[in-house]
Parts: sequence; C-alpha cells; structure tokens
Amino acid sequence: MKNEYKHTKTTVSLINYHFVFCPRYRRKIFNIQGVEERFKELTIAECEKQGIEILALECHVDHVHIFVSVLPTMSIPNIMKQIKGCTSHRLREEFPQLKAMPSLWTRSYFVSTAGNVSSKTIKRYVDTQKTRP
Repeated sequence: MKNEYKHTKTTVSLINYHFVFCPRYRRKIFNIQGVEERFKELTIAECEKQGIEILALECHVDHVHIFVSVLPTMSIPNIMKQIKGCTSHRLREEFPQLKAMPSLWTRSYFVSTAGNVSSKTIKRYVDTQKTRP
C-alpha cells in the first residue's frame, strides 16, 4: 500500500480515509448481476475526476468499503456526496431493479482516518517537543 505524501504549492499532507456505507435499508444490491462491477467502474472514474486516490475498494452484499487518499482541501462530506451521488444516479438509470428506489444509499456512513504513524506516536512527539534539544 502506498503512503505517499501529497504536495501542493503550500502544503505537504498524508490524509487517508476509510469509508463504509450501505444501501438504503441494507438491501443486498451487490447480489444483482453486474451492479458491483459497474459501481466500481463509476467510483474509480469519479474519484479520478475529483483527484481522489483509491487505495482499496471492495463491496460486500450490503455495504461498501473504500480507502482513499486525498488533499487537505477535500472535505469528508463532499467526498461522500461525490461518490454516492454519481453512483446512485447512474446505477438506478442502468439497472431496472434499482430504479424503484427513491435513493440508493443511506445518508449515513462510517469514516476513520489512517496514516503511516499512529496517534500514540504523534501524541508522544508533540508532548516531548519542549524537552528536545
């Protein structure tokens, strides 16, 4: 797995998010032939368009895990809005079984941050700054 720092003119960052989200009512949409593959294609295309680097992406029958690396200018709600919005619209357009659903995804999601240094290590580093030579 890559843990590369991203550089802009004014920042250096390493921001990785792990998202988990579900279809509305935890419907098992990924059991429908072709939905998982198309969801992944749409997600990859949208993330490339938005400058979001996908580190890992996997679907289970009733939920999605996506691990991404982003710039600090990207907010968590906007990342979810882009992915969920694009995929919901297109999947419901392309798969008649999903067309009846007023919305494909729940509004909720899980998100966690990750990096290549633990929170414990960072806390120790900050706490010892005054005692360093």
